[in-house]
Amino acid sequence: MTDGAERDGAASGAADDGRTNGDGQPRGERRARGDGQPRDEKRARGDGGTAAAGDPSFGDAWVYESIVTALPGANLAGGPAIALQLGVFTGAILIVAAAYDVWNAVVPGMAAIVVAAVGSYLMLQFGDASRTAKAPPRYYRLLYGSSIEVVLAVLAFIALLTHLFVYEPQFIGEPSPLTALLPPGVTTADEPLVRVLFGDEPPVAAVYLTMLVLWDLCYRIGTSWWAAVVSLYREIRFVRGAGAASTFRRLDVLNVGFAATQIVMLPFLLDRPVLLLAVAGHIVAVAVVSGAALTLSLYNGEVAAT
Repeated sequence: MTDGAERDGAASGAADDGRTNGDGQPRGERRARGDGQPRDEKRARGDGGTAAAGDPSFGDAWVYESIVTALPGANLAGGPAIALQLGVFTGAILIVAAAYDVWNAVVPGMAAIVVAAVGSYLMLQFGDASRTAKAPPRYYRLLYGSSIEVVLAVLAFIALLTHLFVYEPQFIGEPSPLTALLPPGVTTADEPLVRVLFGDEPPVAAVYLTMLVLWDLCYRIGTSWWAAVVSLYREIRFVRGAGAASTFRRLDVLNVGFAATQIVMLPFLLDRPVLLLAVAGHIVAVAVVSGAALTLSLYNGEVAAT
């Protein structure tokens, strides 16, 4: 009787050992992440300092981080990714400018590339710091897993394209109440920005490269906006672990700096009130929302209200 029970138990154990999850991995084993490292099924990265700085996993990182760490056979996280970004875009701008004689676009283009590169660095700093803070997994799912920053970037990019290719050709130079926002002595531009940069017949390659750089800027705007919104929500809704408050305060200050990098673009928009208002408004809005989160953090102390 005992021998039969032992045989049944052994057979049951063997059957259990043979069962697999839906992904083909044996049940009960740790699944590998996209970078080949095992993922702990019981704890998500960032739920209590389990994440290693500079080692984001998919769903726990900005889309930008996921892309640069997903390229097969390359480790482009951090400095190498930013250096590659700077080098490729700078070379592309100079080649296109020389090929099509559109040197008017080089200075604003280079400024945009620098803003995007600095933004990439700050995004990586933000991600590394945030994933080591003690906060509920819901916070990280909201910040990273939702990918809302991409949605905001798409909306910003569509608005920018509409402005450049529809609004400006129709209404540039006409009286507008937004003219009051221009600095003293600056008059509204009387030509669309695309024509100023590329002439009456914009080269296809130049416009394509410009749209790529502008998307880069819009993505960083969307990321900064979403980080600010989540930071405010965090202070209102989430309970933090011990010591996390100071980390999140640093993140709020970092995000204000992230948005402030767009100040570099303002001198190129002084005679275009709509774009000037959009970029300046973004900077101010992120500063206000992040400042509100920082103020609430100081008020709440180490533990926020649930």
